[in-house]
Amino acid sequence: MTKLTLIYPSWPKIPEQTEFHLPPHGPVCLAAAIPTEYDVTFIDENVDSLDHTQPTDLVLISMMLTCQIPRGLQIAALYRARGIKVIAGGIATMLHADEVEAAVDAVFLGEVENGRLARTLTDWQQGRLQRRYDFLHDHPPIDAVGPARRDILNRQRYVYRGVPMVDLAHASRGCKFNCFPCCTGYLGGRTFRPRPIARVVEELQSIDNNRLFLVDNSLAQDKEWLLELFEALIPLKKKWISHPILDDDEVLAKAAEAGCWYVYQAIFDTSDHIRHKVRRLKEFGIGVEAAVLLGTDNQDVDYIKRLVDFLLEIDVDMAEFSILTPFPHTPATAKMRQEGRILHSDWQRYTTAEVVYQPKQMSAAELQEMYHYAWEMFYRDIPQAQRMSRLFLQVIDKEVADNTYRSHLDRESSRSWRN
Repeated sequence: MTKLTLIYPSWPKIPEQTEFHLPPHGPVCLAAAIPTEYDVTFIDENVDSLDHTQPTDLVLISMMLTCQIPRGLQIAALYRARGIKVIAGGIATMLHADEVEAAVDAVFLGEVENGRLARTLTDWQQGRLQRRYDFLHDHPPIDAVGPARRDILNRQRYVYRGVPMVDLAHASRGCKFNCFPCCTGYLGGRTFRPRPIARVVEELQSIDNNRLFLVDNSLAQDKEWLLELFEALIPLKKKWISHPILDDDEVLAKAAEAGCWYVYQAIFDTSDHIRHKVRRLKEFGIGVEAAVLLGTDNQDVDYIKRLVDFLLEIDVDMAEFSILTPFPHTPATAKMRQEGRILHSDWQRYTTAEVVYQPKQMSAAELQEMYHYAWEMFYRDIPQAQRMSRLFLQVIDKEVADNTYRSHLDRESSRSWRN
């Protein structure tokens, strides 16, 4: 049987964040498109050790983050030095296609379903591998997207303080919005592409984990579809988190009934609109983790201080602070490049924890200082671990209420979180 090694490179971790590892989503979706005649070994270098001397016939490198690029290219060089072909794909490969192509044997750009990856592997087997397979703006039919292949994961590696981490899944692709710092419109297209709900339910039902992360770009694109999706999720009794959900009474009530545990809510100003959104989520029993972008052109030092005070005032459960980063193919990057404000292209430092551009209303050093200030001040009185434990205990309470709590998995861990 042909041996194929699928590698997810490591990347620099953000010191301010609690370090835990979620099962990656891109590789398990990619693995589902690999024909069964291949013997697949998956290495998530963030939790596994990579021994590049182990026998293999072909290497696939899946990269999601820009800061994975340097390590991914190092790995490619190790295998190519042994005469082993390397094919690279994933979000970061799509954003840095020319650079990655120069360092591997082939790049795969776009979504892998509908036989596209299988045909690429056939080309390799028959000695006609092309340098570039470009499907970036040619999306396969959405009903071709089947369940991810999670059996490749080493489940024991994805545990934090005794708690199995959430599994990642998606019910749709594409995003009709075109947010300033985001590259989703370039990668997945600006057309909302919902999967057939029956296929989504089938996949979620098959996951042996009661806690999920719906990683859809936005759950705010189609009210009727959302209501239908959430209604279909209710019988599963899964508990899930997501990116923002449509701010609508009917939708939020149905999301809570369907098991929504908490959401990552973008908070970009101190407006009553944001205050209202957070209050309504909490009224429906949905926790809020604020996703806060620092360094936009309207912000100065005082603005960021007021923003942190605002987060504490509206009582969000958690906050994650990120520095605006000019990733390729975003509206923000186009503007900064035109204005000559990008400082360098050292991709390993593009972690969202380091300033890599010239802010408009403060110096780069001031923005870096305010980034550390935001993390320190928000978690000064209630530490990050304590806030995380509150959310964890909330989901346990929800599971106990509907008889889905798996006490044999995290009875001891729940005691440690309560203490």
